[in-house]
Amino acid sequence: MKGKFLAALTMALTLIFTGCGGDDVSEGDSTPAANKSEVTLKIGATPVPHAELLEQIKPDLKDQGINLEIIEFNDYVQPNIALNDKELDANFFQHEPYLNDFIKEHTDVKLTNAGGVHVEPMGIYSKKITKLDDIAEGASVSIPNDPTNGGRALLLLQKAGLIELKEGANETATVQDIAENPWNLVIQEVEAAQLPRTLEDVDISIINTNFAMNADLNPMSDALFIEDKTSPYVNIIAVRDGDENRDEIKKLLTTLKTDKVKKFIEDKYKGAIVPAF
Repeated sequence: MKGKFLAALTMALTLIFTGCGGDDVSEGDSTPAANKSEVTLKIGATPVPHAELLEQIKPDLKDQGINLEIIEFNDYVQPNIALNDKELDANFFQHEPYLNDFIKEHTDVKLTNAGGVHVEPMGIYSKKITKLDDIAEGASVSIPNDPTNGGRALLLLQKAGLIELKEGANETATVQDIAENPWNLVIQEVEAAQLPRTLEDVDISIINTNFAMNADLNPMSDALFIEDKTSPYVNIIAVRDGDENRDEIKKLLTTLKTDKVKKFIEDKYKGAIVPAF
C-alpha cells in the first residue's frame, strides 16, 4: 500500500509541475503568438521608384504586424492580371487613367484605386540631339503603345510644340488625332518598358519616369522636356474591388503618406518624382 501511495503521489506531483511548466512557456514566450498574428501583404511593383518606396516602409509595417512581400514586375500588364487572379494583395506601378483603360479592355478584371502616392512626370529623351530646337524633318519618335500613356505622350509632344492634336483630344488621344505635324515626325508605338532601349534607334523617345530611372536616365538633367508638377497622373495603390477597406491596405497607404517617405522622395529623386500628399 505504501508503495502504491508513493507512486500515486509522484505521478500527481509530475502532472502539477508539468502543467505549471507549460503555462510558463506560453506566458514567457510571445513569439509564437506574434507570428500567428502577423499578416503577409503581397504587393507587385515596378523596381524604380515603386519598389524602392515600398522598401522604405517595410520596417514600419513590420512593427504594425504586416510582413510586406514585394514582387517586382517590368511590364504594365502582368501586375494587374496577378492582382485580379489573387496572386497579389495590391500593386503599385500605374496611374488611374491607365487602370481605368485596362479595366475597359479586360472586362473580367475587378480592380480599384485605393489611394494616390506620387507623380512621375513623363519626359522627352534623346541620344541624338541635345535640345528640341535641333529636331529634324522626318525625325523618328517612340512613344508608349498602351492607350493612356500613348495619349499622355502625344499631349506632351503637343505641349512641347512639336505637334498639334485635334480639338478636344485628351489622354485617350491616338496618332489618328494628330491634326498638324509640321516636322513630319514618324511615330513608333513601343511597349513602355522597352522605350529606353529605342534611344539608340530613334531621334527622341517619350518615356515614363520609372522606366527612365531604371535605365539610369535622370529626368531632371537628361530630359529635353518634361511634364510639370501639375500632372494629373498620380501613381496609385490598386487593389481588388472591396479590398480598399482592408485594414492592411489602409495601413499601407497611411505608412506611405508620411513625412519620412516624403523626405525620401525629395532627397533621392530631387524633383523627378513629386509626392502627391
